[in-house]
Amino acid sequence: MHAEVHVLTADEAAQVHERTLKVLSERGMRVDPDEGRRVLAAAGAQVDEATRIVRFPPALVEEAVHLAPRQFALGGRRDDFSFPLNAGRFTLLADGGATTVLDRKTGERRAPTREDWLEATRIIDHFDDVGLYWSLCEHPLADQGPQGLVAYMTDVFATFGKHVQESFGDPALAPWVLEVCDIVFGGREEVRRRHPLSFLITPTSPLIIEAGFTGTWLAMRGWDIPVAVMPMPLMGATAPGSRLGTLLAANCETIGTLCLVQAAAPGTPFIYAPVLATMDPRTGRYGAGAIEQGALSLAAIDMARFYGLPVEASGSSTDAFEPGAQAAYEKAALGLMVTLGWPDVLVGPGLLGGAIMLSLEQLVIDIEIFRRARQARSGVPVIAGLWLDDVLTRVGAGGSFIGEPSTRHNVRAGEWLLSDFGNRDSFEAWRAAGRPTVVDEARVQVEQILATHEPPGLDDGTARALKELERRAAES
Repeated sequence: MHAEVHVLTADEAAQVHERTLKVLSERGMRVDPDEGRRVLAAAGAQVDEATRIVRFPPALVEEAVHLAPRQFALGGRRDDFSFPLNAGRFTLLADGGATTVLDRKTGERRAPTREDWLEATRIIDHFDDVGLYWSLCEHPLADQGPQGLVAYMTDVFATFGKHVQESFGDPALAPWVLEVCDIVFGGREEVRRRHPLSFLITPTSPLIIEAGFTGTWLAMRGWDIPVAVMPMPLMGATAPGSRLGTLLAANCETIGTLCLVQAAAPGTPFIYAPVLATMDPRTGRYGAGAIEQGALSLAAIDMARFYGLPVEASGSSTDAFEPGAQAAYEKAALGLMVTLGWPDVLVGPGLLGGAIMLSLEQLVIDIEIFRRARQARSGVPVIAGLWLDDVLTRVGAGGSFIGEPSTRHNVRAGEWLLSDFGNRDSFEAWRAAGRPTVVDEARVQVEQILATHEPPGLDDGTARALKELERRAAES
């Protein structure tokens, strides 16, 4: 059977839900977008315009949960890419938003460039372990108004062929995003069918549905763009000072936003995606490497499964500022824990220092960590063809199984994780090779990928149409 970890029983998850209903109906959430309050009022919520507080009757919550689809697939530019959610599958989403880069040539921290962005995006496009895109580091054009947005989205779709998850905090940008999708994918109906883009809404903890990202998604209705809702409560700072209280806060913020999404566009594909983290009580800073984050992520997975919703979980963060022992033990512990909870999507690889610094070497190392965690989750399959009791009986006492056909077959069939990463040779061979470290090996692999991997690119007609759109955006 599979090795799986759960931290909530069904009864405990039901208790979280019941207390969520109580908080949402009695205390409510502050809903900043005007359109959001209008939509919720029409759906039966109690709205106080003076305070912008919205209270959600339990029946409204239950209806919203009922309306959210249980299964759907995320597509991309590659015709062969389709990732079904809530279907027992697992993929990675590289972490995002780094404001600095650890330069692999100098070892120094510096501001990111477009070339850094291109290299990072090409690497995650190369690895089929990574099915979803976030911008690993800041792109210099992404926040430069409509023209910059069109140029950025052109770069995204030219460099990454799988699913793109993005968010933009200015509703005025929504028409430009949709027009890019229209050009790249051949119209609204094709976007609705393939789901190549999902949108990230990040409620502000505690208990606020913010205006920017939420307003942008509201302006994109009609395209059936899946929504991932990702509040980021920090235990003891922007959430109560207990793991259970932090889970309750995150669930209220996620489910409250679900109510708005389903009231605004019933049946919208929805991904349960809260990031639950802890404050370091000694400094007040985000405790990126805290082991409690793994337990909180497992609890979030359990709540998503309680509701029957697809789940995007988070793991593999670290407080360390360079690849090394601290990054390894923090990322491995968190990554293994959360993988054993088996979310649909796991956010994790690539960043250091509480997700503020990009390291391409760390990205490669993290993918290896998740490959190992995924193999651990496979457990010990109890399948008729794997007993091999007939082989055991035939070989008998003192024999060897190295030459057995079943051994050769199962080596190829996944009973072993055959990693090419890290040292697998003798001490003498390792010393003769110059005592390479894992970071050295990761750096070599980064250079090999960048030298050989070709991103998907855009055909000439699409590229010309996007360039014309960029020109119009510059004149807007």
